[in-house]
Amino acid sequence: MAFGLAGTPVGHAAETDPGNHGNHGNHPTVTHESHHGGAWTNKDAKAFWTPRRMAAAAPPVRGGAGQPDATSQHAPTAEHFDGIPSVGVLFSVDGDAREHHCTASVVHSPRGNLILTAGHCNAGAHAAFVPQYQSGEDSQPYGVWAIEDTYAYADRATTGGGADLDFAFATVAPDDSGRRIEDVTGANTLTATPGYRNQVNVIGYPSVHSDPADRAVRCATTTQRLAGTRQLRMECNGFYGGTSGSPWLAGYDPRTRTGRVIGVIGGVNGGGPRGPHSDRTSYSPYFGKEILSLYDRAAQAGEAPQAAGGTQGSGDAKSGDTKSGGDPQSSDDPQGGGGTQDSQDNQSGQDSQDNQSGQDNQAGDGTQNGTDGQSG
Repeated sequence: MAFGLAGTPVGHAAETDPGNHGNHGNHPTVTHESHHGGAWTNKDAKAFWTPRRMAAAAPPVRGGAGQPDATSQHAPTAEHFDGIPSVGVLFSVDGDAREHHCTASVVHSPRGNLILTAGHCNAGAHAAFVPQYQSGEDSQPYGVWAIEDTYAYADRATTGGGADLDFAFATVAPDDSGRRIEDVTGANTLTATPGYRNQVNVIGYPSVHSDPADRAVRCATTTQRLAGTRQLRMECNGFYGGTSGSPWLAGYDPRTRTGRVIGVIGGVNGGGPRGPHSDRTSYSPYFGKEILSLYDRAAQAGEAPQAAGGTQGSGDAKSGDTKSGGDPQSSDDPQGGGGTQDSQDNQSGQDSQDNQSGQDNQAGDGTQNGTDGQSG
C-alpha cells in the first residue's frame, strides 16, 4: 500500500491511483511495503516535516478563496473544527507533489501502532502521519509520526471488484520517548460494517487546494447503500479532495473522542461521484472478512483481534469491505464474516431505500482521473 501526495486534485479519490486490477477473487494477495529500512524514525519525520515544509506542501489557493460551487440544500454540510487526536493527515514526497493528500486515523491494535486509510492513497518517500493536524502552527499538538510499513491488497482499485478492497493499514514508529501512537492519541475500534443504514460521524481533512480553510471537517449523517454495489454512501457537503481515508465512526463518544470505524471514504471512483458537486456524496467499501484479514496481517502481534470480525477494545473501529459469502445485494445486510458491535443496526429491508433512482450507481464510472473522490 502507499500513501502519496498527488499532484492533481481529485473529487473524492487519492491523487495517485493503483488502477483497476480486476476482480480480487476469494484469496486476494496482500502487498507489504517497508518505508523505513531502519533509517526513518519519528525524529527524522519531525526534522523533515518542519512547519515551513508543511506550509510549502499546501499550495496557494488558485482563483480566489471560498468554497467552490453551491451546496446542496437537501444534505447537511460539514463544519470546520479543530479535529480529534485519532484522525489526521498523511504527508509524503512523491515526485512534485506539494500538499497533504489523504486522511487517516488510528485504529486500536495489540501493538498500538496502526493507522487506517484508503487503499488508493499511494505512498511516497518520507511518509508521515500528523494527528489532529493544525495548519500553520509551529508545532503539532500530537506530533509527527514516521510511517514504517504499509499493508494493502494488490487488487485494490477504484473500479470493478477492486473498489471493494480500497482500504489499507500502516504502522507508525514509536516517538522519541518510546510511546506508541495509540497511547498518545487514543484509537478507534475496527468493526465490521453492521448494515447499510448507520448513523455515523465522518471526519476528514480536505486539501487546501480544494478547501482554503485547511482545517478538519466533520459531519453527522446517515449511511445508505450505493445502488448496484456492495458499498455504502452518505450525503454531506464539503468532503472535497484530500478526505479519502476519512473514518466513518459509529457510536462516536464526545468524551473519549473515539468511536467504531465501520467505513472509510474510498471505493468506487476513489470515494464519490464525478462532477463539480462530488463533495456532496461520499462512498465507502463495506467492511467484512477482507479488511479484518488485512488487519490481522498488519497487526502482527501475539494477541489476535477479538473474534474474527469482532472489534478491538473500546475505541473506534475501521473495517473493510468484504465479498465473503457472496454479494449482499439482496435482502438483509451481510455481517461480513465476523461479529459486529452494531447488530441492532442491521435493519432488515433497509437496503431498498438505498437504491435511489440509480443515480449513484457509479460502479462503472472508473477513477476520478487522479483525484480522490475524497482525497487530495
